[in-house]
Amino acid sequence: MDPNAVKSTISNLAFGHVIAAAARDLQKEMVAQEKAQASSSVNEEVDLDELMDDPELEKLHAERIAALKKEAEKRQQLKRQGHGEYRETTEGDFLGEVTGSELVICHFYHRDFYRCKIMDKHLKALAPKHVDTKFIKLDAENAPFFVSKLAIKTLPCVILFRKGIAVDRIVGFQDLGAKDDFPTTKLENVLIKKGNASNTPPPFFV
Repeated sequence: MDPNAVKSTISNLAFGHVIAAAARDLQKEMVAQEKAQASSSVNEEVDLDELMDDPELEKLHAERIAALKKEAEKRQQLKRQGHGEYRETTEGDFLGEVTGSELVICHFYHRDFYRCKIMDKHLKALAPKHVDTKFIKLDAENAPFFVSKLAIKTLPCVILFRKGIAVDRIVGFQDLGAKDDFPTTKLENVLIKKGNASNTPPPFFV
């Protein structure tokens, strides 16, 4: 037999054993990794269970639930007072509207004025977003007493009330870029700025 052929055969057999051993080692390593991951997952579940039994965590959870419940009750009460929508009021009801809520925005308008209709559109969009503030409108032609009392000379006129007191106003579109196609966010930002500048916290318009 050729000695070189024998050497080659032995070498090939040895190489085959090395590959097989390496494959077995790799398989063992993968199995070990899977077991380690499974063990880690079980430990995580145990840790979560322990956390759920933590009195401090339970207290924080209960406080959060109570705060959410209180906030929901407050929003329901505000909605019963007419918050969350943009509504028409009358001169007879006006005083009750502005004194019945802490924060009120009233649009004095004329039904035939194009810019009053533009203001209506924007205020209608803002009312559901800012439930803490009541949004109303009043036909200036049918409210001569308050138009005179509040010295309203230009329409549209949007007046911000806090606890029944007029604290600031937007007259026409001067604060809104003096153009008709201003975005709703522009009006929103002006109302926030005017409301917050006119009084101390809580913010007038949130």
